[in-house]
Formats: sequence, structure tokens, C-alpha cells
Amino acid sequence: MKAALIIMTILFLLLLGFGLYYFYFHLMPMQSDLERLTEENLALEQQVAKLTEEKQEKEKQIDTVTNTYQDLITDMKQEIEDGQIKISELAGKLKVNIVDKILFDSGEATVSAKGKKILARVGNILKQDTTKIIRVEGHTDNVKIKGRLQKMFPTNWELSTSRATNVVRFLQESSQIEGSRLEAVGYSEYKPVASNQTTKGRSQNRRIEIILVPK
Repeated sequence: MKAALIIMTILFLLLLGFGLYYFYFHLMPMQSDLERLTEENLALEQQVAKLTEEKQEKEKQIDTVTNTYQDLITDMKQEIEDGQIKISELAGKLKVNIVDKILFDSGEATVSAKGKKILARVGNILKQDTTKIIRVEGHTDNVKIKGRLQKMFPTNWELSTSRATNVVRFLQESSQIEGSRLEAVGYSEYKPVASNQTTKGRSQNRRIEIILVPK
């Protein structure tokens, strides 16, 4: 009887030891892995939700830009056909390219009466998309400024920057666009879109570009 009790006790201790061994070396690591996987799954779900939200916001912005693009195409139809304005839209980025002669008199930086009418129409459409910055870029050809104009604009840097600034100021005052949404920059002759070796090319390079960019 005593021997049987001893054997049972030994068996119980062996089973208890095996149970403790299995618990500490198998069940507890599995529990830790489960908790880790649960946390990782939650993090992935949050990441997916964030990416989905960003995707929806991006699509919304693209739709807004596309609508603005269509409005400009419709309103500027005649100027586009005359080759005075080019409008492009790609992946949510909108660009309005305006040749200088419809905005300024030759060698001048002050917006002409005709130019003000054009810019007023453009500004009234662009201001509707409040999620974007309106960047105005001034560009020139590579012909050096000479004569009386040189006193006012020593180089094409001053001319391109002054033109961009005057367009920005007009958009703010005429279309009531917030100043925090407007940027002006002059690139002088250093971002040509055509060859400066021909009259036509130089004409294309003398331009104002109005670009909608994300804030």
C-alpha cells in the first residue's frame, strides 16, 4: 500500500512537472505570440484605415482639380483656340500657361487692361478650390534687356519676378483670393519650353504659368 502511494505520488509529481513544463514553455509563449499578433493586426487595420482615408481625400482633390480644369477649358475656349492659353491637368496638378503678350505690353510688367480681364476670369475659377496653393511663375526668353527698360529691369530676373508679383497682387485684389494661398516666383530665362533660337520659340518662352499645387 505504501509502495503504491509512493508510485502514485511520483506519477502525480511527474504529471505536474510535465504540465508546468508545457505551460511555461509552450502555452505561455503561444499566449505571448497571440497578443503580439493581435497588436500587429490592430496596427495593420489602423494603417489600412489611414491609407483608405488618404486615398479618398486624394481622389476628392483630383476630382476638384478636374472640375476646375473643365471650367477653365470651357471659359477659355477662344483663348485656347487662338494659342494664347494652354491648360493641362495631370494627376491632380493643374497648370495654366499664358503667353505674355495677352497680359503685358512689350517689356512691361504692369498687367494690361486686356490681361486684367483674362486674369479675372481665371482667378474666379481657381479660387473655388481652397485646398490648393496658387503659384504664379514668371518666365522670359534669353534676350537681354536694353535701352530705357534696363533702368527698371536690369536683367530678365527682375522682369520675370515683377510680372509674377503683379499677377499675384491682381488675383488677390480682383478675385479676393487669400494671400496665404498665393506664391510668386520669377525664373528669368532658365526654364524654357521651346528653343530661343527662333522667334516662335522665344514667344513661347515669354509666359506666365499659374499652377495649382497642394498646400
